[in-house]
Amino acid sequence: MKFFKGLFILMLLIGGVGYGIYYFGTNKISENVADSVYGELENTGQLEEIKQIVNNDPQVQQFIAEGNTDTSNLPYKTKEQATRAIIQKVGIGELQNMQAKYQNGISATEIDEILSSLEGKFTAEEMLALKVIAYEELNK
Repeated sequence: MKFFKGLFILMLLIGGVGYGIYYFGTNKISENVADSVYGELENTGQLEEIKQIVNNDPQVQQFIAEGNTDTSNLPYKTKEQATRAIIQKVGIGELQNMQAKYQNGISATEIDEILSSLEGKFTAEEMLALKVIAYEELNK
């Protein structure tokens, strides 16, 4: 009986540590990824183009025009939550493929393919939340 009790406690500890690594790891990864992507976009001059795309999105414009500065009704409220959702729904392997395409040079049709792939994995409300978070992050 002591063996099972000890095993159960050990499994709880391992589960807790695993969850902590996942939770804090995704926060750290999101910060690192955001910083590196932002730096790359800034260096290549594509940051302004991305800002225009996000700023001119009709859903984002409608959200802002309605005075919705409160994101509490959106499924993701922070970039960390958005990062976790992207990692869960898209997967790290697919994200690495997208990054490799970006680094090798990406065409407009490939961007459209990536966006349509993402739109298929997220609901309309989730996509709006991701766009609003991108808008807020780009316009800090």
